[in-house]
Amino acid sequence: MVNRFFRHIKEGFFGVVRHGGMSVSSSSAVSITLIIISIFALVTLNMENITNQIEGSVKISVIVDYDYEDSIDEIESQISEISGIENIEYFSKEEEFDKYVSSFDEDEQAIFAPYKDDNPMHDAFYVEVTDGDQLVLIANQIDQIEGTSVEYGGDAATNLIAMMNNIRFGGLILAIALSLLAIYLVSNTIRITIFARANEIWIMRNVGARNGYIRSPFLVEGIVIGALGSIIPILLTVFGYIYLYDLLDGIFLTEVFTLLPPHPFVLQLSLGLLGLGVIVGLIGSYISVTKYLRWKRWRN
Repeated sequence: MVNRFFRHIKEGFFGVVRHGGMSVSSSSAVSITLIIISIFALVTLNMENITNQIEGSVKISVIVDYDYEDSIDEIESQISEISGIENIEYFSKEEEFDKYVSSFDEDEQAIFAPYKDDNPMHDAFYVEVTDGDQLVLIANQIDQIEGTSVEYGGDAATNLIAMMNNIRFGGLILAIALSLLAIYLVSNTIRITIFARANEIWIMRNVGARNGYIRSPFLVEGIVIGALGSIIPILLTVFGYIYLYDLLDGIFLTEVFTLLPPHPFVLQLSLGLLGLGVIVGLIGSYISVTKYLRWKRWRN
């Protein structure tokens, strides 16, 4: 059993060597596909990270009316009963006043001194939601609580989150489409090598070899093609992303939005590219060999 396993591996490697031109062509197709997938994966995963940062930074401001300052605990209790809320922070109107004044330069802060005793600010809650898609729904529910008014950034915040989600979804669809294209290209290449070894397969069939025995070397060949095709995309992903991260100092457009740190991100993505290359090569070769063996059985 062990000897047969290693023999299939050796035959698969020799198949790659014997049909070097076609193997290189197939590996190149896998490489190009994985490079494109890698680029979109880098963009999509960083967009997901930025979306999470946006969702974390977008908070619902719940302003408490002056007449309900004695009902703070009751209002907080009603807010906490709403599903989809991750965190609630309470700030008294004194804290709100100090926070507002501290946003100005020291020379300008003296202007607000007369207003400290007659504080015009409101008590407020700042609510974080677990899912940015639920922002509007939760804001509307909070707005129904008596004695409160709500601010959350309006359509600008929800449209930005929706745009980020669409980018992530589009990247996923493109990755699936490119993977199917790579499977098709590998399948065609393996099919050519199968026809080139038709006599060898015919001899194995005549001596009683089962389909699984005949199929195994081609599956190994497909795995090798997929693994070889992933080498260049992995190198470009690792060194390219580290260079880009250092160049941008880990910041995307503004310091509010940060890129994913290279480690362990590039290692995880590299393992994903290797696994995807192997799976693509395996599926492509399996489809070709299975179709050929069925065709030969029908012809015979």
